[in-house]
Amino acid sequence: MEKYINEYIRPRLQGDGGEITFVAENGNEVTVLLQGECSKCLILDRCLKWIEERIEADLDRKVRVIGIRKKPYFQDT
Repeated sequence: MEKYINEYIRPRLQGDGGEITFVAENGNEVTVLLQGECSKCLILDRCLKWIEERIEADLDRKVRVIGIRKKPYFQDT
Protein backbone atom coordinates (compact mmCIF):
# COMPACT_ATOMS: atom_id res chain seq x y z
CA MET A 1 0.00 0.00 0.00
CA GLU A 2 2.82 2.39 0.86
CA LYS A 3 4.42 1.84 -2.55
CA TYR A 4 1.11 2.43 -4.33
CA ILE A 5 0.49 5.68 -2.46
CA ASN A 6 4.05 6.89 -3.09
CA GLU A 7 4.15 5.97 -6.77
CA TYR A 8 0.57 6.59 -7.94
CA ILE A 9 -1.34 8.86 -5.55
CA ARG A 10 1.44 11.15 -4.35
CA PRO A 11 2.51 12.52 -7.75
CA ARG A 12 -1.09 13.43 -8.57
CA LEU A 13 -1.57 15.36 -5.36
CA GLN A 14 1.82 17.04 -5.71
CA GLY A 15 0.67 18.39 -9.07
CA ASP A 16 -1.85 20.51 -7.15
CA GLY A 17 0.57 21.52 -4.39
CA GLY A 18 -0.46 18.76 -2.01
CA GLU A 19 1.58 16.16 -0.19
CA ILE A 20 0.58 12.73 1.10
CA THR A 21 2.56 10.34 3.25
CA PHE A 22 1.62 6.78 4.14
CA VAL A 23 1.38 6.39 7.93
CA ALA A 24 -0.13 2.97 8.65
CA GLU A 25 -2.34 0.16 7.48
CA ASN A 26 -4.53 -1.67 9.95
CA GLY A 27 -6.86 -4.22 8.40
CA ASN A 28 -9.01 -2.34 5.90
CA GLU A 29 -8.02 1.10 7.21
CA VAL A 30 -5.21 3.09 5.63
CA THR A 31 -3.99 6.20 7.43
CA VAL A 32 -2.22 8.97 5.53
CA LEU A 33 -0.71 12.31 6.51
CA LEU A 34 -1.77 15.22 4.32
CA GLN A 35 0.30 18.39 4.04
CA GLY A 36 0.76 21.34 1.74
CA GLU A 37 -2.42 22.40 -0.05
CA CYS A 38 -4.11 19.23 1.24
CA SER A 39 -3.84 20.55 4.80
CA LYS A 40 -6.31 23.33 4.06
CA CYS A 41 -8.36 21.82 1.23
CA LEU A 42 -12.11 22.25 1.47
CA ILE A 43 -12.86 19.10 -0.56
CA LEU A 44 -10.51 16.73 1.23
CA ASP A 45 -13.33 14.23 1.85
CA ARG A 46 -13.86 13.90 -1.91
CA CYS A 47 -10.14 13.36 -2.44
CA LEU A 48 -10.01 10.63 0.21
CA LYS A 49 -13.00 8.97 -1.46
CA TRP A 50 -11.17 9.18 -4.82
CA ILE A 51 -8.12 7.50 -3.24
CA GLU A 52 -10.36 4.71 -1.91
CA GLU A 53 -11.87 4.25 -5.38
CA ARG A 54 -8.43 4.15 -7.05
CA ILE A 55 -7.19 1.54 -4.57
CA GLU A 56 -10.27 -0.58 -5.15
CA ALA A 57 -9.97 -0.30 -8.96
CA ASP A 58 -6.19 -0.77 -9.19
CA LEU A 59 -5.45 -3.12 -6.29
CA ASP A 60 -8.84 -4.86 -5.97
CA ARG A 61 -9.01 -3.95 -2.27
CA LYS A 62 -11.78 -2.15 -0.45
CA VAL A 63 -10.28 0.15 2.17
CA ARG A 64 -11.20 3.19 4.21
CA VAL A 65 -8.66 6.00 3.94
CA ILE A 66 -8.23 8.14 7.04
CA GLY A 67 -6.57 11.49 6.49
CA ILE A 68 -4.62 13.37 9.12
CA ARG A 69 -4.14 17.04 8.23
CA LYS A 70 -0.82 18.63 9.09
CA LYS A 71 -0.62 22.39 8.78
CA PRO A 72 2.62 23.95 7.60
CA TYR A 73 5.00 24.57 10.50
CA PHE A 74 4.29 28.30 10.51
CA GLN A 75 0.58 27.65 11.16
CA ASP A 76 1.10 25.23 14.05
CA THR A 77 0.04 26.50 17.46
